[in-house]
Amino acid sequence: MNQNEILKRVDHTLLAQTSTWEEIKVICDDAMKYNTASVCIPPSFIKEAKDYVGNNLCLCTVIGFPNGYSTMATKLFETKDAMENGADEIDMVINIGDLKMKRYDKIHQEIETLKDACGSKVLKVIIETCLLTEEEKVKMCQIVTDAKADYIKTSTGFSSAGATFDDVALFKKNVGDNVKIKAAGGISSFDDAQKFVELGASRLGTSRLVKIVKES
Repeated sequence: MNQNEILKRVDHTLLAQTSTWEEIKVICDDAMKYNTASVCIPPSFIKEAKDYVGNNLCLCTVIGFPNGYSTMATKLFETKDAMENGADEIDMVINIGDLKMKRYDKIHQEIETLKDACGSKVLKVIIETCLLTEEEKVKMCQIVTDAKADYIKTSTGFSSAGATFDDVALFKKNVGDNVKIKAAGGISSFDDAQKFVELGASRLGTSRLVKIVKES
């Protein structure tokens, strides 16, 4: 798999709290130049980005980010607002406390509600694997599948660790055929990116791969 094939799977990401519009424009330009799957940017920049790129780039944003503990009503409002502003894909964070308390129906309802709001647009569910037991990861594979989200995603990139090969392999073994996998957080080389893809990831959340290509 060559670099261009890997870049087509990349959600070129900038979610730092200090992000400026000038920086967002740069990653949009880079994403269009290198033909990445999307850019993943803060919701506050989606409208400007849509006005800037038109229909030339897929725009992804984050909901309930990075901690996941806002209410479902808040996440639903964020989702609808982001889509009205031009978002094509939504990456939501689950309420990890609900998972720890085994409130599985509540998590299922939240994912299902946001997917209903997204309609034909893509919903990815971030479960923050570094904070979970293996049993909890497997349970989330089942919930995401049953709630009919489009993707399960490893990480926000804002917690104690990012994607691991073991977690992507575990996802692949336990999600349904309707669910794709996004590995995110700490992907810093094309070799690692290729291994994530080989293990089952359809998307890669990272900013470093484009930087590597630009620097080379």
